[in-house]
Amino acid sequence: MKRTGISGMKFATTMRGKFGALSAVAVLLVIPTYGDHDAGAKNLTEAAPATAANARVGAIFKGDLDGGHFCTASVVHSSGRDLIVTAAHCLPADESEGGQAVFVPAYRDGSAPYGSWPVESVYADDSWNEDGDQDSDVAFAVLGPGTDGGKKVEDAVGAAPLFAGRATGQAVTITGYPGDTEEPQVCTNTSVAYGDTQQRIDCPDFPGGTSGSPWVVEGGAVAGVIGGYEFGGDDPDVSYSIVFGQRTKSLYKLAEAAGDPKPAASPSTAVSPQPAAASDPLTPSQAPAESQTPAQTTNGPITCACILP
Repeated sequence: MKRTGISGMKFATTMRGKFGALSAVAVLLVIPTYGDHDAGAKNLTEAAPATAANARVGAIFKGDLDGGHFCTASVVHSSGRDLIVTAAHCLPADESEGGQAVFVPAYRDGSAPYGSWPVESVYADDSWNEDGDQDSDVAFAVLGPGTDGGKKVEDAVGAAPLFAGRATGQAVTITGYPGDTEEPQVCTNTSVAYGDTQQRIDCPDFPGGTSGSPWVVEGGAVAGVIGGYEFGGDDPDVSYSIVFGQRTKSLYKLAEAAGDPKPAASPSTAVSPQPAAASDPLTPSQAPAESQTPAQTTNGPITCACILP
């Protein structure tokens, strides 16, 4: 195992079970564009540029910036505008909730340009909490007010939608914080299937600390996080993720419901359905209302069964 959580454990069996059988909405969206990283530079790891999209990715620290960063997370769109996604093994609830861990988006060289946000509550599947099931190695965390004026994290740095379904056969960009560096690293390559429930990507130099790093597909949606098999992999040049499916969608909805509510947009402000720009969070008003099952692997544009409020 190369990636550890807040206490260095392979997994935590003492985390509180918070999974509920809630329904989620899958919305079909064809996303034609890509994000901020050059997709042509495949299998090459380099320092991630300081861009608006990369600001959504941050390091997780124990207590505060003096505690050292040990995992990576990213902001995902939610109605409460206060949600991050990471690997479940990164945030044992009893060691991270109540501000014991903090999220620092766009952390670089000791600086927190947008401030930091305390982890208030963590949501992981019971199969992870009770058995350390590697097919359930994903968690969502609700964040408290930020240090910069009490802002919601999504209001400060934006957010990405979630992609439910396999991203295999497509270009995926991962951005993360190795524990021994003070700036994020980024790599793009084609992901491949690893069994029925996991996916794999070859990217060099993603060692300890990169657990929870988002797998971003064409258009900017998060399709996975480093974790899963061997808690992300035992080789720094090969990383794994679970495939986000129905249980991940339900877990997301449970975590979102726990965050601060956000009033629905007035009907008069609704816009015509259209694909979201790569640098903009996906909102319900930007997506068609047609429901669809999770997308299958395709060699064309990504068909995104995105998770929406």
